[in-house]
Amino acid sequence: MLNSGERIDQLYADDIQIIQSPEVFSFSLDAVLLANFPRIPKRGTIVDLCAGNGAVGLFLSRKTQAHIYQIELQDRLADMARRSIQLNHLEEQMTMYTLDLKDSFTKIKHDSVDLLVCNPPYFRDLPTNEKNPNPHLALARHEIATSLEEVIAVSSKLLKMNGHFALIHRPDRFLDILELMKKYRIAPKRIRFVHPKKEKDANVLLVEGIKDGKTDGFKINPSLIVYDDDNHYTTEIRQMLYGK
Repeated sequence: MLNSGERIDQLYADDIQIIQSPEVFSFSLDAVLLANFPRIPKRGTIVDLCAGNGAVGLFLSRKTQAHIYQIELQDRLADMARRSIQLNHLEEQMTMYTLDLKDSFTKIKHDSVDLLVCNPPYFRDLPTNEKNPNPHLALARHEIATSLEEVIAVSSKLLKMNGHFALIHRPDRFLDILELMKKYRIAPKRIRFVHPKKEKDANVLLVEGIKDGKTDGFKINPSLIVYDDDNHYTTEIRQMLYGK
């Protein structure tokens, strides 16, 4: 089940085991935040784009009976995700495809998805941006193989009318995200800023939108604080990680 350099970690809140390797990718708190943010359909179809080692989809699997399709470009990460699916006995509910996300339509129909989630590369692929020398980590963190616009364009094509879209990203891309969602017919509905501590600027942004949704009713949720004054996880974060 495990290859060289791999380990099995656990998300206790959802009783999920996940195969990880620091050589290529390990899920961060971002995956847990994204899995706990959107309205999750009880049934239907969920797609996890830029799925990495499958963390977000695995965490969602305990909250729904929907079938979860995962799309990941990197062979090694996709292979780890498939073995995690087997490890958790989720073969009937989850399917991982090793694909460039723009080829998602070869496996998933247009206008068919109830919820699409994505934890994409955060950093623009600019010559001035210093990239991780590890190619696996560079692809996961920088827009080398895709871009924010491509992610949102593909998401819009996959989503059915009134399907929900949920994205985690950095606050400095917030205006770009809103413009691109509008361009590709996803009405922004809800955002939440995540702060490492209450006195620190937000360093993570969660956004939810609805395909062809009405443009009114936009909400800004209360900020989510990760650490308290004693540098311990706050109650909300602790519940996401370890359960109530």
